[in-house]
Amino acid sequence: MARTTAAKDIMEFGVFTVSDITRDPTTDKTPSEAERIDATVEIALAAEANGFDVFAIGEHHNPPFFSSSPTTFLAYVAAKTTTLKLSTSTTLITTNDPVRIAEEYALLQHLAKGRMDLMLGRGNTAPVYPWFGQDIRAALPLALENYNLLHRLWREDVVDFEGRFRTPLHGFTSTPRPLDDVPPFVWHGSIRTPEIAEQAAYYGDGFFANHIFAPSKHSLRLINFYRERYEHYGHGSAKQAIVGLGGQAFVAKNSQDAINHFRPYFDSAPVYGNGPSMEDFMDMTPLSVGSPQQIIDKTLTFRETFGDYQRQMFLIDHAGLPQHTVLEQIELLGSEVIPVLRKELAAKRDPEVPKTAPTHAELVTAKYGDDEPRQPRPRANRGDNVTGGSPYLDSPEAGGAAFGLR
Repeated sequence: MARTTAAKDIMEFGVFTVSDITRDPTTDKTPSEAERIDATVEIALAAEANGFDVFAIGEHHNPPFFSSSPTTFLAYVAAKTTTLKLSTSTTLITTNDPVRIAEEYALLQHLAKGRMDLMLGRGNTAPVYPWFGQDIRAALPLALENYNLLHRLWREDVVDFEGRFRTPLHGFTSTPRPLDDVPPFVWHGSIRTPEIAEQAAYYGDGFFANHIFAPSKHSLRLINFYRERYEHYGHGSAKQAIVGLGGQAFVAKNSQDAINHFRPYFDSAPVYGNGPSMEDFMDMTPLSVGSPQQIIDKTLTFRETFGDYQRQMFLIDHAGLPQHTVLEQIELLGSEVIPVLRKELAAKRDPEVPKTAPTHAELVTAKYGDDEPRQPRPRANRGDNVTGGSPYLDSPEAGGAAFGLR
């Protein structure tokens, strides 16, 4: 997918939402689920209109969140946008069946014409696990096993699998196959778990540090570990590892207006309330509240801490903020913050460091070079996909051999 401007090849900037439905402490109004869903679509469209590269939505299965089906939501947004890359923050690799993830995100990839990727995470809401037949005490081995299966489902026409956490698969084919037979790019998101950073490095995938509630030095340990292991597994130098960061921002034309406006939302938000003051939280964490220049200055410190990275995401619609304020945030960030960050970060960037996460077009070129990409065409309907051989015309039938990357 072609970029709209060369400037966007410098680094990806995006907005992400956790889809919370939270009372506005200044009006005492709580939006309905319908209002919040419509508002979040509007946020995604505004992000594209104001020059952002990425929009991402989380996955939740409990109140006060609405995003139980990210693929449904993102497919709708894909139909209404032309350049925006769509992602998740996160897709639950533990409580979702990896077969369903493989199918749903491959179909989304087709509908979005490659303008998508996804971030996988374990999820930290304990009651959700038994709702989907899982035990949170097994969250880490579950995440590792499920991704191993997902990785294979997207790269092998026919999969035989036996594991600890799900029924075996015998001669199984996940449909549809990924667009151009090239799987979506995957990020692994984590707040504190080195095993997830190791997993991202092992597969040569991206690593996304939540980078919201803890000091940057906390995230730095995981990112440095990921980069070291990425090089260890032979995917490239540590500099070439693909890193994304979260962040929170609230911007106004001048700093005092920003502080005054955001304070009641900070003080009432479940994730902040009854903790440090807003000023202390700003000092201790990546939270940025202030003028456009202050947001720029704070964000540039991330590069000083982590070195060059590929994706910066901002959380801007949480804590009960009204829709008109969120849209103002997008406009100010898009017009006065992001262009300056692009220019500043481009001037400092090490030429050996990738500028962005891989696009679908780049992944296709990496796999096929100048050849035409594969377009899987099924054989005549046989009524099942468990007989072992490949159901596709262009794959060796005997033994169900994998086509392309392993």
